[in-house]
Amino acid sequence: MNGVHDLGGMQGFGPVAREPNEPVFHADWEKRVLAMNVAAMTQRLYNVDEFRHGIERMGAAHYLASGYYEHWFAAVETLLIEKGVVKRIELDVRTAALGANPAAHPRRDDPALSARLLHAVRAGSAAKSEAAPAPRFRAGDRVLTRNTHPAGHTRLPRYARGRHGAIERFHGVYTLPDAHAHGRGRQPQPLYSVRFEGRELWGESAEPGAWVYLDLWESYLEPA
Repeated sequence: MNGVHDLGGMQGFGPVAREPNEPVFHADWEKRVLAMNVAAMTQRLYNVDEFRHGIERMGAAHYLASGYYEHWFAAVETLLIEKGVVKRIELDVRTAALGANPAAHPRRDDPALSARLLHAVRAGSAAKSEAAPAPRFRAGDRVLTRNTHPAGHTRLPRYARGRHGAIERFHGVYTLPDAHAHGRGRQPQPLYSVRFEGRELWGESAEPGAWVYLDLWESYLEPA
């Protein structure tokens, strides 16, 4: 999806502001958004690739004017409505109630879910697949990325499409995000680290000696 989320190589946004000793959370509500997302995925209401695509579908102005966890919240809200878990009117009513009484305590009536939540945060989950399709490429092979512009989710950024690179390493077989984000199953594929010379991506303005490494699925690549 060619959206504002794909900022690689874009100009006009100024320098990236680095915050020394940046905390994990800047406000308590960010902690709750993290918990909401983990709770939803733990219950398999949606998957991580649907979640990422939910962020990608934010309006451009909203995306650029909001922070990291507001992106998360927008995706959670969108997906829970789309999946029929809640209705917009229910969210509006609850928002109004909490706005009128911000000191109100949230409901905690599912201790089993809380325990699963903690386990999910601590243990994580893997997208690596037990399926074993043989990799088409080996380390050192020259490849060309496909110049595709899908309307849906993809992990191949715009700046790296139609570019020559070399296979650095084979990671294993992983869920294909392009399919998983759209209800088409996992469709596991070989995943590679691909090395690109800076000049191949940015032309003569590239920093001398720069290399970029991207993790790319096999269907993104062609032999060069």
